[in-house]
Amino acid sequence: MEGRGRFPVPDAFRLDREKPAGKYPLLDVFGGLTDVPPFRDYPGVLETNREVARTSFARIYDGRGYMYLAPRTVPAEIRAAGFEMITSPEEEIVVARAHLTESPVLDVYLDVLHEFLHILQRKDGRELWPGLAVPYVDRPTEIEGYAFSLREARRLGVPDGYLRQYLRVFWVTRTEYHRLLGHLGVSVPKRRASARPPGRLKGRGRR
Repeated sequence: MEGRGRFPVPDAFRLDREKPAGKYPLLDVFGGLTDVPPFRDYPGVLETNREVARTSFARIYDGRGYMYLAPRTVPAEIRAAGFEMITSPEEEIVVARAHLTESPVLDVYLDVLHEFLHILQRKDGRELWPGLAVPYVDRPTEIEGYAFSLREARRLGVPDGYLRQYLRVFWVTRTEYHRLLGHLGVSVPKRRASARPPGRLKGRGRR
């Protein structure tokens, strides 16, 4: 098993950190994803989900950032904030190469579990980008994505202290962050947790 400290990922998961920027079959980058224990817990039919994984892609881009499911078009809220996103008509998980190569394997593992659930949600007709009327931390699809990854983290013995840092992302306020912790049953920190800035590598561009 591989990971950071005493929090390893399943042996079946084989992360290819050496891939240069480009587009690849999803399982060429996140090898063994269909064989890890939580894959059987995704909603739907197991073999159908395996086929979705086999026909999905990973897009690696140079630079820093996180991970997200490429939208079909850039969401209005992203345009309004002045950010850019890679779009795709296919099922494509976008990951910054710096995140892929430098972040703890456990964080990348939890991220791809989250993002693959977004693929299944979208295939089920769920709206992933409902607009600013629904804050990021209150979106059912995001709460479900985080909850799915955190169940696996807890199965692996990851404590709340690690999860608090994993969940602290720069684009949410402290109040929103505490609300997300509440949604997920993670204890609120006694001291303020500093957000990961855009250039710091952790896990999720999780969008």
